[in-house]
Amino acid sequence: MIKKIKNFIYKIISEDIKKKKYKKIITRFPPEPNGYLHIGHVKSIYINFKIAQDFKGICNLRFDDTNPENEKKKYIKSIKKDIKWLGFKLNKKIKYTSDYFDIYYKYAKKLIKNGLAYVDELSIKKIKKYRGTLINYGINSPFRNRNINDNLLLFKKMKQGYFKEKQMCLRAKINMKSKHIIMRDPILYRIKYSSHPKTKKKWCIYPMYDFAHCIADSIEKITHSICTLEFQNNKKLYNWILNNIQVNHYPKQYEFSKLNISYNLTSKRKINKLIKKKIIKGWNDPRLMTLSGMRKKGYTPKSIINFCKSLGISKQESIIDVNILKKYLRNELNYNSPRIMGIINPIKIVCVNINKNYIYNIKVKNHPFNKKMGKRKLIFSKEIYIDKKDTKKLYFLNKKNKIIKNKIRLKYLGIIKLKKIIKNNKNKILYLKCKFYKEEKYKNINIIHWLSKKNSIKTKIKFYSKLFNSINPNKEKKILSIVNKKSLKIKEGYVEKSILNSKYKIFQFERIGYFKLNKISFKKKVHLNKIVSLKNTNKY
Repeated sequence: MIKKIKNFIYKIISEDIKKKKYKKIITRFPPEPNGYLHIGHVKSIYINFKIAQDFKGICNLRFDDTNPENEKKKYIKSIKKDIKWLGFKLNKKIKYTSDYFDIYYKYAKKLIKNGLAYVDELSIKKIKKYRGTLINYGINSPFRNRNINDNLLLFKKMKQGYFKEKQMCLRAKINMKSKHIIMRDPILYRIKYSSHPKTKKKWCIYPMYDFAHCIADSIEKITHSICTLEFQNNKKLYNWILNNIQVNHYPKQYEFSKLNISYNLTSKRKINKLIKKKIIKGWNDPRLMTLSGMRKKGYTPKSIINFCKSLGISKQESIIDVNILKKYLRNELNYNSPRIMGIINPIKIVCVNINKNYIYNIKVKNHPFNKKMGKRKLIFSKEIYIDKKDTKKLYFLNKKNKIIKNKIRLKYLGIIKLKKIIKNNKNKILYLKCKFYKEEKYKNINIIHWLSKKNSIKTKIKFYSKLFNSINPNKEKKILSIVNKKSLKIKEGYVEKSILNSKYKIFQFERIGYFKLNKISFKKKVHLNKIVSLKNTNKY
């Protein structure tokens, strides 16, 4: 029993246990294997698996494989991988909606025999038209009152492959004048000749989600069928089907608000459009909040789970600021990422009072408070790199256009002062000549990061920003019109050579942000991508 009631669903379950309504709490997560999981799915995964964990119950992973057209084994494999990556344990026996195809067929025949289902020959377009609107009632199909024996024969012929796709379908006979459109004779079965990933060519008729889902819940003895608010109206059909096929176990459906993150897209159809138009490379593009994309960018499972945990469970729909998610990511990376020097916009500094063969070794901590990460060696030599932005701290022009020279401190080291700016014949700065001072008596002086030329390796870094210029791209009809054309920038710079031998893949570039190591090319060039900046800048 949970000591503290966390939310309305936990309160319901706690009351059910108190009344000894169920021997064991059983939940389920039922993804359709027609794409990759995204951040919105994580909330559902977290809720269903966490409830099972907290109440010492079971959570079934059940693949809703009722539409063979877009379902593939690669998606099944990816979904399993993502759930395990998040840290949740799967049952040895993975469930599939297709496991119960024979049972659905028997229940469909039962509805026909009871005069509660009929085979319709209307086109999909006409079915939608006859269904009516929120203002106008629906119109009965001319095939609605076909006799039971004819319906049974036609349904059997549908199963045997006598008809073309969309030529026939099985509909529930409920009420075409219901104020709830979903109850106006919904489709229960349709014909599809695509090969199914699991059952191959055994079936050519497939149950609709609304028909199969509630029956699968009953078969698996699901106690609490938890889904997002978009299925709230479907509850009426969910209960109607269960009541009219008379099952032994009656699960109950409960709804919670969907997770929407600002500037991010979850629509599978729209994501596929972006892939086809080659705006993104695939479902694992780091600009997407698919789990494969987030993993590639550098998100950690713990940061995602902690974020979902912080949101709680409610029925209030809202768009969550992406910066809240980034806050949990920073908290996680801060403790687990070793520090390293990286220069993204390099400019060379030549220390005029240092011998060209001079090398000074410094031992520094890999992490300011995580001692387990140990220490590493930094090298200081005549030629170093600093960031171009930091040159503003070395000198500036006064009102008379005269150069005012300053001193700045190199982190872990001494001080440099500008002596001369070296330019080419096009007035472009080539490098800066500075004098190095080892003493550290100066106070209130700017401290910058740096990198020795002798201790650096070239790096190519990808910077990802928001993919869309709209806060809620899921609501936009013309998705291509809101694409941010500058969502990916690639820069070249330098990073410490110690990265080559590090056991870590994620690093904090001091003063800049967190970066993930993707690969080291044969030319000893390091490829990274930026995960997140050190601080929230209120930008994406």
